[in-house]
Amino acid sequence: MKQTLASLRQRMAEKEIPYLLVSKPENRYYLSGFTGSTGVLLIGLATADFLTDFRYTGQAQQQCPHYRIVKAEGPLLAAAAELIIKYQGQKLYIEENHLTVKQFQELQEKLPGVKLESSRELIEELRMVKNPGEMEPLRQAMAIGDQALAHILKYVKPGVSEWDLALELEFYMRRQGASGVAFETIMASGPRSALPHGVASQRILQAGDLLTMDFGCVYQGYHSDMTRTVVLGTPDEKQKEIYQIVLEAQRAGLAAVKQGVKAREVDEAARRVIVAKGYGEFFGHSTGHGVGLAIHEKPRLAATDETILEPGMVVTVEPGIYLPGWGGVRIEDSVLVTPEGCEILTSAPKDQLLAI
Repeated sequence: MKQTLASLRQRMAEKEIPYLLVSKPENRYYLSGFTGSTGVLLIGLATADFLTDFRYTGQAQQQCPHYRIVKAEGPLLAAAAELIIKYQGQKLYIEENHLTVKQFQELQEKLPGVKLESSRELIEELRMVKNPGEMEPLRQAMAIGDQALAHILKYVKPGVSEWDLALELEFYMRRQGASGVAFETIMASGPRSALPHGVASQRILQAGDLLTMDFGCVYQGYHSDMTRTVVLGTPDEKQKEIYQIVLEAQRAGLAAVKQGVKAREVDEAARRVIVAKGYGEFFGHSTGHGVGLAIHEKPRLAATDETILEPGMVVTVEPGIYLPGWGGVRIEDSVLVTPEGCEILTSAPKDQLLAI
């Protein structure tokens, strides 16, 4: 955490940011290691304060050795404002994508002589490149996901509901040490597999169904993300065709992931395959996104993202084809950008449409 704080201060100095108020939970954890639910950070170029209430002061003292712990008697933002006044700060940078309008207005009222500015996702940019300490829990989260897929395939059969499969999958990941799910589990069968975010329903699986499973877990704050599509029974020719197109697109996307490549170029590589096969209009989302302390982080593997990929970034590659009334296929892996290309962190089988 000490090095992370030093890196942030270096960025703050470069951008002439005297004080930064951190309220977003994942950013708070990234900079302090605090696992409680209540607290804000007020970081200056030479100061570092952690503000929390009576319930968490002891925990903060244990987890945040690089911060001065401030026990707030009232609202945390009001206490932070008092510190800014004490420090005679003239500017305060805030996470505008996290504070509510009401909270922003309250800060303005308490700091009439202080200019409030946007931090413009300064911390999120730091979080794009993972350090070795972050990769350990990320790898474990991915491993739990791989184990969970192998486990749940034993339960996939006609007559079972999407809902029951999702419950079993989530319970298994918790038994393996996950603190929770990374997002609401997508378990979409039959025609519902054409829904890119078709969360589990009460639909009963039937013979011949495609089943798309997109899921992840949280381990020590870090998220996993993986998608696999299987078929119940022997696949027909169209199911095999669509699966092979998506698999080819994903392989093209994975091959494009490497140091120095723009994020949009990965999207272009995967999308080009699907467009060439005549299914471009049925692939309507971006090819991937960063993953870490949040399930969706920078960069986005999308047509508009000019971010240059760097070693240490962890991104997903997840093209899909979704045909309304018929079904859909998506294949997703999480990968680590390396100087040579990428390391695939999710290792579940995918080389052919798995028949259950």
